[in-house]
Amino acid sequence: MTTFDLNFAADHFTLFGLPRAQSLDLESLENSFRAVQAQVHPDKHAHAGDADRRLAMQWATRVNEAFQTLKSPGKRARYLLSLLGHDPQIESNTAMPTEFLISQMELREAVIEARATANEDALDAVRLRLLNEIKVEYQRLAELIDVAKDFAAAANLVRQLMFQEKLLNEIDDALEAVTA
Repeated sequence: MTTFDLNFAADHFTLFGLPRAQSLDLESLENSFRAVQAQVHPDKHAHAGDADRRLAMQWATRVNEAFQTLKSPGKRARYLLSLLGHDPQIESNTAMPTEFLISQMELREAVIEARATANEDALDAVRLRLLNEIKVEYQRLAELIDVAKDFAAAANLVRQLMFQEKLLNEIDDALEAVTA
């Protein structure tokens, strides 16, 4: 019988032997993921019994989900806040600062106009602006969680980032439509 030296109930950070922090060394995450994945990959257990093959499949799924969560700064922040007992209230709290909403409406209008006129350069410019804003917000998020321990402000920022990430996906869709 095959045994796994891992705790299925461990949080994602513990699973990969990483500290619970928003600022995460992505190379260490990648290396840890590869090491754990090598241990649990179903191919490694192909000749084991049915129960061990099912367990390997469950582990592989668990490890992949944990990796996908931790490699995304937004998903990592939501997960980390929940571990720390702070619900970002994504479904129930939609309040955002007025200036943020105005800025996002302007960006969204620029995307609609650029898409309608098939203006790839305009879409690229809006995308770059948004990526720069998101990068700054990710840095601020790490500061709020890891240093200031201001989890309420971090939760507010997580909600804003989700809005920005959705707009980024819409821009990517528009670029795909324009360049197709």
